[in-house]
Amino acid sequence: MKTNSILIILMVALAAIVACSGNNTQKNAEAEAQCEVKECGLPVGLQLYSVRDDMAKDFKGTLQKVKEMGYDGVEFAGLFGNTPEQVKAMCAEIGLNPISAHVPLADMLADVDKVIADYKAIGCKYIVVPYVTEERRPGGELFMQMIEEIRTIGTKAKEAGLVLLYHNHDFEFKKVENGEFGLDFLYSSVPADLLQTELDECWVKYAGQDPVAYLQKYAGRAPVVHLKDYYVEGEQVGDPYALIGLNEDEKKSNTAFEFRPLGCGVQNVPDLVKAAEAAGSKWLIIEQDQPSMGKSPMECAAMSMEYLKKVKESNHAAAHNHTHGEGCNHKH
Repeated sequence: MKTNSILIILMVALAAIVACSGNNTQKNAEAEAQCEVKECGLPVGLQLYSVRDDMAKDFKGTLQKVKEMGYDGVEFAGLFGNTPEQVKAMCAEIGLNPISAHVPLADMLADVDKVIADYKAIGCKYIVVPYVTEERRPGGELFMQMIEEIRTIGTKAKEAGLVLLYHNHDFEFKKVENGEFGLDFLYSSVPADLLQTELDECWVKYAGQDPVAYLQKYAGRAPVVHLKDYYVEGEQVGDPYALIGLNEDEKKSNTAFEFRPLGCGVQNVPDLVKAAEAAGSKWLIIEQDQPSMGKSPMECAAMSMEYLKKVKESNHAAAHNHTHGEGCNHKH
């Protein structure tokens, strides 16, 4: 009887081992298949501000098209009248990861608990301060107050299991009293557990800094990186911020500066991708504030994705051979 009991126990254990082995084999196969889809590189999302007019006309249909382009996830810029529950369901059905959301600082200050609850309900891991008005920028009368506001929001986000990010432009690269750039002063004033970076590499470069070096500087604190390309020629005329939907009274037609699909501008995208991987980043986010070169916003988003796929497939072989994406018009 005792022998039979031992045999039964051994048979059950053996069956468990076989089952476990089978499950592991299946999981490994799934992991390899997933790796093949993404070329074993960082997943890629689209900042939906890039296609905001399309989102306003057909929210779900645009998300579906974004997925079909090859994007793994999205970063929101408004919900266009949809509820968090509806947006969560759409992302789940389509197969898009709801990564993060740009939320105006004014909205966070007005009701931070609702902002956190809404985007947590969607499934976002990050909420992002996308832009601050002049008085809250380095040198502005409310700059120090803004730092404390961000500290408070970051604390609430952390308590809710979310991470607060700050998305820069070029105006944060103004030096403050201690000689630091305002952006660095912000990150040295608020600890990493309350605030992490979302470096917009377009504006880092436009401010005269090395975008790769800046990403390396914040390695371990840069979970989401904005990949954005642009072209600038000659003397800047007008206001580049008019091209991102701000400063409406400024001239919008600007031949000296324009946002471009990845690979069609001045950025060394392969080096940026390598730097993001080395910095421990989790997501690459493509953004193009305004379309260019006669293309629609959706066409620009598709061009950027196709170029980035080629960069990843070539294992960044073009890092020192700044090749351009297909369809780029180089007649400036």
